[in-house]
Amino acid sequence: MSSASWPRVAVVGAGAVGGYFGGMLARAGARVTLIGRPVHVDVWTREGLFVDSVNFQESIPVAASTELAAAGDADLVLFCVKTLDTEETARQLARHVRGDTLIVSLQNGVDNVERMRAAVALDPIAAAVYVASSMPGPGRIKHGGRGDLLIGDLPGRSDSRRDAAVARVAAWFEAAGVPCRISPGIEVDLWIKLITNVALNAISAVAHATYGEIVAIPESRETVRQLVNECVAVARTGGVGLPEIDFVQMVWSFAEKFDRVYSSTAQDLERGKRTEIDTLNGFVVRRGADLKVPTPVNQALFALVKLREADFLREAASQAPVSGVTGGTIPLDSFGSART
Repeated sequence: MSSASWPRVAVVGAGAVGGYFGGMLARAGARVTLIGRPVHVDVWTREGLFVDSVNFQESIPVAASTELAAAGDADLVLFCVKTLDTEETARQLARHVRGDTLIVSLQNGVDNVERMRAAVALDPIAAAVYVASSMPGPGRIKHGGRGDLLIGDLPGRSDSRRDAAVARVAAWFEAAGVPCRISPGIEVDLWIKLITNVALNAISAVAHATYGEIVAIPESRETVRQLVNECVAVARTGGVGLPEIDFVQMVWSFAEKFDRVYSSTAQDLERGKRTEIDTLNGFVVRRGADLKVPTPVNQALFALVKLREADFLREAASQAPVSGVTGGTIPLDSFGSART
C-alpha cells in the first residue's frame, strides 16, 4: 500500500491494546499519533514505540501527545480508553475530530458504541479484540499472542456507504498484518467475548491467578461453568442470537491455550487502578436484574473485585495527586491494559 493510501491514525488511550494495533499500523507505513500518559509520550517522542512481539522486536517511529486535540486531523481513531471513561472521553473527542473521521471502539464490554452514540454525535464501528499484550515499561509493548479483530456495525446501522467504510478499515488492518474480519453479527461476537471476560477476569483478579491456574482445579472450573451459564442465560433472554455451542468448553479451552495470561482486571488491581468490572460481571448482574435472570455467581465475583478495588483506591487517595492529560483530559487510569 502506498503512503498516500494510508490513513492518518490517532490512538486515544494508547495503552497495551491501542499501542499494539497503532504500532502495527505505523510499522506498515501509516502516520500514527499515540495519545497517552506523559511517561509514555516522553519515551515515544524520543525513541519511538518499542514492540516486543512474538513475531518481531522493533522500535517504530510514531508521533505522540498527551492532548486529545492531536486527533484533530485523523482519518481513523482507535478508541481504547477504559470503559468507565467512555462517555466523557467521547464528548471531549467530538470537539476535535471531523465529521467523516472513522472511529473504532477497541474496548471490552458490549455496550460502548451505544453509550458513545447516546452521549455525543459520534458513530463508532464496533470491534471484538483478541490480543494478549501488556506494557512492561514506559513506551514499550509486550505482545504475547494473537492480535486479531472482528469489526462491524450493530443491527440497524448498516447501509452501502457505511459498509464501504467498514471494509476500508478492515483493509487497512489487513495490509498492516492484523487479521481483521468483517462480522455480519458483531453484537453476537461482542457477547461471546464478554462471556470469556466474565468467566475469567474476576477470578484471575481476586485470586491473582493465571488462566491456566483457574482451570487447573475442579473447584474453580466449576465456578467458571456457573459464570458462563449465567452470562449465556442473560444474553439469550435479552434476545441475543448466540450460536448453539458449548460455551463452557470454549472458555476452558481458551484458558488452557493462554495458560500464562493474567486478566486485565488482575493487572489493573495489582497496579492500584480502577478496573472495568462494572462493564463485565457488573453489566451481567444489572442486565440480569432487568430481565429477571438470576446471576448470583457473577454478583459474588463482582462484589469481591469491587472490595479489592476500594482498598487500592483508598490507598491512592491518601497519596499526592498526579497531573494528567492536558488539552481535553483523559483520566490517568483510563488507558487500555492487556486483554485477550
